[in-house]
Amino acid sequence: MIGCSDKLTQLPPYLFSRINQLKREAFTKKLDVIDLGMGVLHHPTTHRYPQAKGMPKFRRTAADWLERRFGVTLDPEREVLALIGTKEGIAHLAMALLNPGELALVGDPAYPVHRNGVILAGGEVFFLPLRQENQYLPDLGAIPTAIAQRAKLLLLNYPNNPTTAVVEDLTFFKEVVAFAKKYDLVVCHDNPYCEITFDGYVAPSFLQVPGAKAIGVECFSFSKTYNMAGWRVGWMCGSERIVGYVEKFKSFIDYGVPTFLQLAGVSALQSPLAVVAETVKIYQRRRDQWVQGLAKLGWQVPTPKATMYVWAPLPERFRAQGSLAFAERLIQETGIVVAPGVGFGPGGEGYVRMALVTHDHRFHDALLRLKKFLRQEPVSMPGSRGPGGEPGAVAE
Repeated sequence: MIGCSDKLTQLPPYLFSRINQLKREAFTKKLDVIDLGMGVLHHPTTHRYPQAKGMPKFRRTAADWLERRFGVTLDPEREVLALIGTKEGIAHLAMALLNPGELALVGDPAYPVHRNGVILAGGEVFFLPLRQENQYLPDLGAIPTAIAQRAKLLLLNYPNNPTTAVVEDLTFFKEVVAFAKKYDLVVCHDNPYCEITFDGYVAPSFLQVPGAKAIGVECFSFSKTYNMAGWRVGWMCGSERIVGYVEKFKSFIDYGVPTFLQLAGVSALQSPLAVVAETVKIYQRRRDQWVQGLAKLGWQVPTPKATMYVWAPLPERFRAQGSLAFAERLIQETGIVVAPGVGFGPGGEGYVRMALVTHDHRFHDALLRLKKFLRQEPVSMPGSRGPGGEPGAVAE
């Protein structure tokens, strides 16, 4: 069974975590608690230090949402952890689990923190190719046995950023659970786009697979579903053991999500489903407008079933110059910003990611600018960098 990193083992239990636990027990016993510590539980304001694991109300509400949405039952006390956004949670998971030189399996291309979090933890990355011909799913059977035996962590993300790929049912996740059990590794499924889906597609949860909770965790975000990107709030849930490692790590380096933001998250999760449906309707309208508009210009791109992105192969005439040079020239000559695919890993070369996050009328303006741009001859951009350059500075 995978344990935490050596550095985390060397740390004693965080003092204030124990004090907070005793304080909660005192409240439960109806004691008249005079709090001269630093907690926030039952305080009339929301401006004191929060608990690193998240307030009980937030964790209960997140667990209730998971059960309503996916039929997944969780213990909010031990299996749910508030995050300062899933980006933070994934990076801290890598730091809590990995010792220097230990291996993580990461998709290529992938959301940058999947790779960068491992590197910052001192771990090594083994890239799993995500290719269109395989529906952007990793071929677990193609992973060399020696690599699988060394691996300690597998990072996944469906619906996927940047490729927009989805899993149609639980078949792939069942393969993942079997693979993780065979090689004794931890799975983290990053699932912030599960509610941004189109054309009747419904995204599953990794935790719906029997046995998944024993070997993995799943991360959820308010950024996309509820348009709360700058609020920095999300949660991790699943294995009590793994959630506990991350909670311990976080207790030494941050105080958790501000209480008023957790309460905002509670309100969001308890809001009517129509709120999210309206957001999805807007994204779908923009998706259709953009994909159809590009097609009229001769730029054929796949229509995504989920996420707020379009993963677009470079037009044939521009592929030789690479995604970064293309993106640089596009912004310099037209003011249109896209994320170069190489920023998401070497496997992203040849693509750009476009986000459906601007006003509707601006897509019309962008198409007018692209019409002229795409008629030009490709040119080399001095100083442009390809896959070996600096791919990290992309929009998230």
